[in-house]
Amino acid sequence: MMLDRLVADMQAWFAAALPGHGIYALMAFAFIAGLARGFSGFGAALIFIPLGGAIVGPKLVSPILLVIDGIATPGLIPPAWRNANRSEVFVMAAGAALGVPVGTALLALLDPTLLRWSITVIAICLLALLVSGWRYQGAPSAPLSSGVGLIAGLFSGAVQLGGPPVVAYWLGGKSDFTRVRANVVLYFSISSVFSAISYYIGGLFVPAVFALTAVILPSYALGLFGGSKLFGLAEERTFRIAC
Repeated sequence: MMLDRLVADMQAWFAAALPGHGIYALMAFAFIAGLARGFSGFGAALIFIPLGGAIVGPKLVSPILLVIDGIATPGLIPPAWRNANRSEVFVMAAGAALGVPVGTALLALLDPTLLRWSITVIAICLLALLVSGWRYQGAPSAPLSSGVGLIAGLFSGAVQLGGPPVVAYWLGGKSDFTRVRANVVLYFSISSVFSAISYYIGGLFVPAVFALTAVILPSYALGLFGGSKLFGLAEERTFRIAC
């Protein structure tokens, strides 16, 4: 009887927390986003945030991506730690520590409609930056790295879209593609901790976030696994074009 009651309570909780439509679309978006993240080390937010936000709203979609990515990606961290330029990553993460709380405040306080359109505009602009082929060609420096981290942290806190500034900065340098990917993975493992703390303080981890995480996580993890396998087959030129 107690088990039946527990099951019934769980079913009622899921029914109340999950949206009435769009679950299968969210699962498909999560799979494609995971594929991009597993291959390049970034890109999940550019896919999942605008598309998923159109279904469940911006105040849910950002913490959902943060949670599913945090659960699914720990396996990427050990090789990233070995291959990354850790000093560069830590300097950039210091900038993110300042930017993430500001972005989170914007996510918590802005009107949802305004936020949704802002996400769309930001995503299009950041995608255009990557597609344009522009990359920073100079030598990395501590002030510039921390500045990029500040901007990326602001975008991460607000809409989980911190990847493109980081990638445009690191992908144009002389580092090989294995190090670039490792830098990106390690940086986001650190900045995600800042985001999780900020989201918790901002009250963004509502029950619907965890209900949707339970449904979407398997699709994202499958995409992440497939993307990681594809990275192992890629040459440097292929990796840079795909990014």
